[in-house]
Amino acid sequence: MVATVSWFIFERSGLPFLTICSDVLLILIVLLFVRANLSNMINNRQLQSLPELVLSEEMVNSAAASFRVKINNVLLMAHDITLGKDFRFFFKVVVFLWLLSTVGSYFSFFTLAYIGTILSITIPALYSRYEEHVDRCCGVIHRKLSHHYKIVDESVISRIPQSLSKDKDA
Repeated sequence: MVATVSWFIFERSGLPFLTICSDVLLILIVLLFVRANLSNMINNRQLQSLPELVLSEEMVNSAAASFRVKINNVLLMAHDITLGKDFRFFFKVVVFLWLLSTVGSYFSFFTLAYIGTILSITIPALYSRYEEHVDRCCGVIHRKLSHHYKIVDESVISRIPQSLSKDKDA
């Protein structure tokens, strides 16, 4: 929820995420610097030193293991959806993402992300299932487009004056 609200604020402000984060960190560092110097001038004593922030290897390994398990579960679900093992779940995901993309037309980034996700999940599965038919149709389309390109190319090249094309070659 916080990430969505933050993204909405960033999107509406028109400023890039990195710019806002840099500005916030800059203001924080300047305030801490001013506070430390004012405290030193007013009280003639040093502030307590900040504790050293260190991540332990155990903490990083634990977070990475937890993250790996969650990513593997998502990938397993995506694999099952792609292979069509659970058609009802596949249909629910497609309908949900379609509704989200329809409602989310105001949120262009999310719409593109979900459309990209759906396409990256469904296109390989559909292609592997109907490979011969797709190859045959793509071959026909390629031949027709090549024919039309040749006609347009010849008509455009024939209209270019010969002096211009000779000047370019020289």
